[in-house]
Amino acid sequence: MIYLDHAATTAVSKTVREAMLPYFSEDYGNPSSLYLFAQKAKKAVEDSRRSLAGLLGINPREVYFTSGGTESDNWAILSAFYSAMEKKSGLSCSDAEQKSGLSNSDAAGQKQRQPHIICSAIEHHAVLESCKFAESLGARVSRIPVNREGFLDLKALEEAITEDTVLISVMAANNEMGTIQDLRAIGEIAKKHGVLFHTDAVQAFGQIPLSFSEMGIDLLSASAHKLHGPKGIGLLVIRKGVRLPAFLHGGAQERGFRAGTENVPGIVGFAKAAEEAFAGMGEREKRKRELQKLFFRRLLEEVPGIQITGVNPLEDSEEKRLSGNVHICIEGIEAESLLLLLDQKGICASAGSACASGSVEPSHVLLALGKSHVEAYSGLRLSFEEDLKEEELEFTVEAIREGVERLRRE
Repeated sequence: MIYLDHAATTAVSKTVREAMLPYFSEDYGNPSSLYLFAQKAKKAVEDSRRSLAGLLGINPREVYFTSGGTESDNWAILSAFYSAMEKKSGLSCSDAEQKSGLSNSDAAGQKQRQPHIICSAIEHHAVLESCKFAESLGARVSRIPVNREGFLDLKALEEAITEDTVLISVMAANNEMGTIQDLRAIGEIAKKHGVLFHTDAVQAFGQIPLSFSEMGIDLLSASAHKLHGPKGIGLLVIRKGVRLPAFLHGGAQERGFRAGTENVPGIVGFAKAAEEAFAGMGEREKRKRELQKLFFRRLLEEVPGIQITGVNPLEDSEEKRLSGNVHICIEGIEAESLLLLLDQKGICASAGSACASGSVEPSHVLLALGKSHVEAYSGLRLSFEEDLKEEELEFTVEAIREGVERLRRE
C-alpha cells in the first residue's frame, strides 16, 4: 500500500504507542480522584500540558484538552458568540423586540448590532458549520473571499470589521491545497480593531513554526492524529486574559471549562507526538519540499490537462504552501472515479477533506478559488511524509497517468 492521505490522518508512531500504553492498564486512575494511584494519571496530564505549552511558548494554563480539532473549533467560535451575547444581552433582535416592543425600523437597527463573526470562505467544515450554527442563534457572519492561490483578501477582511465584530477565524493552512495564510498580518488587523483572533491550526501544528504571541493569536485549535498521535484528542489554546464561558458542563475538569474525565492515554500520546514533530520539523520539511517539487514536475510531464491548485512551488515561494501537499485538478476527469482506480493499485489518496467525504457537493474550497463546478469535481489531493520513496512516487504518477487515459477513453 502507498498511503498518500496524511492530511486526513496518520498512523500512531511506535514511540507514541509505547508512551500511551501504561495509562490503559497500569496507571489507569481517574485524574480527578484524590488518592495517590490516581495522581499518577493527573501528573501525566499536567506534564503533557506543560510539554505542549512549551512547544508553543505559552503558559500551561492556556492549554485546554478537547476531543479533537472539530470540538476545539466549535468551542472557540460558539463560546466567543455566547460571550458576546452575555455582554450585549440586548443585541438579539428577537429578544429585543419581545422585551421592549421595538418598531420595525428600530428592530432593523438592533439586528445590525448582533454579534459579528468573520471567517474565510475556505475554512474547514468544523469552522463553517459552527459559524452557520451561530447564525441560527442570531449571529451575523461574513465569509471573506480568497484569491486563486487561496490567500485571504486582507483588505476585504479589514473592511468587514464593524464595532460588533467579536471574532475572526482563519485557518493557518488549508486542508485541501496547503495554502499557508499570513497569520501575523491577520493578527495585526485583529489587534488593531480589538477583535479576538482564532486560527484552526490542525493542518499546520507540527508542520510549520507557529509563534502564538508574535502572530497575535488569541485562540488556536490543534489535533493529535495529524502528526502520528492518537485520534480523539485535541487542544484549544485560550490566551491569558481572554474570557470565554464554559463549553461543556457537568464537571470541574479543565479548570471548569470543559467537563468530562480526561483522556489520559490520548493526552500523553498527543504530547509525545508533538514533541517528536517539533524536534524533527526542519529536516522533514526539507525532504518533503524535494518530494513535492518532484511530484508536481512528474505529474505535469506525464499527465496532460493538469492544473496545480493553489501556490505553485515550482514558480512561487515554496514557504507559502505546506510541503507535504500536492493538489491538482485534471481536465475532463471526475476525481472520485480516478480514486477508485488508484485504490485498485493500492494507492490511498483523496479528492479533498476527509470530513466531507461522501458529499455529492463539489469542494467549497475549489469553488472559492474561482473554479467551475466541473473543475471542482476534478480535484485530487496527495498528502505524504518524508519517508515516501521515489519509486512509490513514480508508481503513483504512472497509475494516475494510466487512470486518466482510461477514464478519458470511456
